[in-house]
Amino acid sequence: MADYTAKFALAPMVRIGELPIRLLALKYGADLVWGPEIVDRKILTCHKVYNKKLDTVDFLSSSGNLKIPGVTNLVFRTYRKLEKGKLIFQMGTADPKLAVKAANVIADDVDGIDINAGCPKHFSIHSGMGAALLKKPDLLCEILTCLVEQVGKPHKKPISVKIRLLHEKKDTLDLVSRLVKTGISNLTLHCRTREMRNREPPIRDYVSEIYDICQKNNVSFIINGGIKKYEDYLEIQKKYGADIGCMIASAAERNVSCFSSKGLVPWSQIARDYMKIALKFDNSPPNTKYCLLRMIPGTTAIHPVLNSMREPNDLMKGLMNMMDDEGNLISSKEGKVKEHRENTEIEIPYKRRDTLSESDMADQIPEKRIRV
Repeated sequence: MADYTAKFALAPMVRIGELPIRLLALKYGADLVWGPEIVDRKILTCHKVYNKKLDTVDFLSSSGNLKIPGVTNLVFRTYRKLEKGKLIFQMGTADPKLAVKAANVIADDVDGIDINAGCPKHFSIHSGMGAALLKKPDLLCEILTCLVEQVGKPHKKPISVKIRLLHEKKDTLDLVSRLVKTGISNLTLHCRTREMRNREPPIRDYVSEIYDICQKNNVSFIINGGIKKYEDYLEIQKKYGADIGCMIASAAERNVSCFSSKGLVPWSQIARDYMKIALKFDNSPPNTKYCLLRMIPGTTAIHPVLNSMREPNDLMKGLMNMMDDEGNLISSKEGKVKEHRENTEIEIPYKRRDTLSESDMADQIPEKRIRV
């Protein structure tokens, strides 16, 4: 069973939160890792398979893209040898019965189940999920209570919830007071309102009061928003309490070594580490490329070169043979690269809308083609 107290955690992020990034976050010091939000109905299309080749537990959908069974229909993958005791599965739901059914499918192979009650994206709120639940506290409390009683207790797994601030302090405190009485083990607060973007400073004016409510009800408390590195985590604990946990989203997309107490590792090394894990665990090629390009500064000469590649093995060769340890292009390749940049259209990766999560909300960009 996962223990959330005072933990430093990787936030739930669509596409970013797949297995390779989670394992890399653990390598660099994360205590807990959240997977990407997956909605209840999607989970209910899945069956569990033990992948002998990878030594992973895979959840495969019986619907959708079956072109390459075990690959194109993969919904969720976990490597229990490294993730056991540390993996939190985030679910999108607006129905207590569906939530319980879906959670029972996944419960034995994760270490906690978290409900997303903060995502402001249209996909979530038009289905009554995510931030829409903040306006329906009775329903949210019913979902959590059912999960605690019908999933958490039988499977001995903690149930948690991730929320955002409401506009009024009193309303937020009243909601928190209700949530902590549902039997949940942890409450995570994104310290921004539903309308705020990730680039805006977080609001922490009454974090101490929320922390006190959690403490009095034996519920651990994690805060998210504006935390970028290990030193920020220590500062939060120094200011608000040693039992408070912290969660990182955006900064971990760019450099997952943000969890390290030893400081950031150069992005060039992170990129190579990431590719080794992605290849080892047969990560989806589009997802691998997407995550890799989030780590590499867009101003670097290597970025457009890698962006023109499609296959993971080619990306790895590019990192190993065309880039030095500082992230610079190897000089012998400069002529070829210059010609390539002048004549190639580069397709900018586009985030899927079908499972956007709260922490991913600020970075959506329209799909377009750019000549570089």
